[in-house]
Formats: sequence, structure tokens, C-alpha cells
Amino acid sequence: MHLPRLALRLALTFACLPALAADWDDPQDPFPIYGGSYYVGPQGVASVLITSSKGHILIDGGTPKSAQAIIERIRRLGFKPEDIRYILVSHAHVDHAGGLAQLQRVSGATVLTSPAAQPVLESGKPDQGDPQFGALPGIEPVAKVKAVGDGDTVTLGPLAVQAHYTPGHTRGGITWTWTAREPAGAMRMVYADSLNAFGLNGFRYSGDARYPDAKADVERSIGRVAALPCDILVSAHPEASGLFERHARQANEGSTAFIDRDACRRYAEDGRQRLEKTLAQEAVQPH
Repeated sequence: MHLPRLALRLALTFACLPALAADWDDPQDPFPIYGGSYYVGPQGVASVLITSSKGHILIDGGTPKSAQAIIERIRRLGFKPEDIRYILVSHAHVDHAGGLAQLQRVSGATVLTSPAAQPVLESGKPDQGDPQFGALPGIEPVAKVKAVGDGDTVTLGPLAVQAHYTPGHTRGGITWTWTAREPAGAMRMVYADSLNAFGLNGFRYSGDARYPDAKADVERSIGRVAALPCDILVSAHPEASGLFERHARQANEGSTAFIDRDACRRYAEDGRQRLEKTLAQEAVQPH
């Protein structure tokens, strides 16, 4: 069963957010976050550029429609998309990975993901164990994809970005962390994958042969994100972590407006509440 485009977009937005969000591709001016890290995504799905004199790292590529706008935002900030060496992926859904192939053609970057997500990106075909399989469109296949291990660190000049496997929303999700530095101090940055337990087409987190470990995985991922050293959080859907509310204070407070050391714990708690709601709904639904 394939949902119409609008219904699909609404379904996947609610899958990642506890409340109604911006449309995935609504325009958003780029802005600095902290210490050479910049927000370059649209309003509905995040994309972060981490810069250095030795080249740049981009996290997530948005939708197919987002890709060209991300390229233009990077140029507006004064950086060259051609200097992106790595593109890191949170999870292989069309709203986060649909623009990867376009971004890679411009940058020549290597795309880094988990072993579970690698075949999805390379083939362009959704994972049959994905809780939303059957409602997901494919993506343009991506070249030059490499898998990173849990806990591996991606290095580029002075940059060091660590992978933390956070499956459950998908089987191949990754949360990424790094340290950004300014005169105000060194801040632990977290780009958090979606933690919401959300299934379509009859998928059940309480037990489903298509992904038997889904409940255990999302529980571990929630705990893992809650425990991360976390000064500044950007979530894969920025409204889920209040990014734009903090950005609104930036004019008066500078980059310190983004510091919120409880943000990861609150984000994880939202995921825990979503899981409880999903399990309660499944308990009263017939198999």
C-alpha cells in the first residue's frame, strides 16, 4: 500500500515529532550554531555543516527537494560544497537521505552510515524490516557509501565526529557527537537521530517478525541518548528539540543561546513517552 504524497509526509512527520511540525522543505536561512557548526537545513528536517580548514562534514541531506537549497545555504555562509569530504546519515528515510545523491554529486563526498542502512542507501530501496515499510518511497541510489562501527570516530583535520548506534526508529539509525570550541568554552554537540517508535501498515513494536528487536532497540537508544554528554542538541527534526526557539534568542545571547544541558534527557523522555503510547495502542488493537 502506498500513501499519497501528502498523507505520507504527514505520517512521517508525526513519526518523528510529538507535535505538528513545519513542512519538511519550508525555507530557513542558515545560521551559525557554535564553534564552526552551522544549521543549513530547511525548517522541517535538519542538516548541519561542521567546518574546518581541512574540509567539511555534513550531517544529513534532507529530501530530494532540499538538496539544492542546502547547497545554496552552504555557499551563502561562504563555504564551498565541493569542500565537503564526508556526509553522515542519521537514518535512511527519504526526508533525511533523499538528497544524498545530489549532494554527493556536487561535493564528491563519501557517505557514512551504519551497516544496516548501507544497503538501503546503495540500492535506494526501503528496508523491509523498517517499521514504516510499505509507506516509504525509495530514494535515488547513493554511490561511495561506507559503514562505520558503533563508537567509531570520523576524523578530518581537527574535526572528530563519533557515531553512536541508535536503532529502533529504523534498524540503522545513528546519533552523532562532536566537540565545538569558542572562547566561551568547548561544547559537546549532539545530532540526535529520531527516537520515536512509530509503525505503519500494521507494524507492532510489541512484537513483529519483520523487526523482532524493535522495542528493545528503541529502549536502548532512548537510554543512550539520555546518557550522552550533551551541551547543545540538534535533533533530526529540529522542532523536536526546540532549536528554533533557541535560535530566536541568538541575537541577544549569541551562540550561548543554544546551550541546554538537559535537552538530550528531555528529548529521550519524549521518545520514552512515545514508546509507551505506541505500546498502549497496540495492546488494544487486534493483531
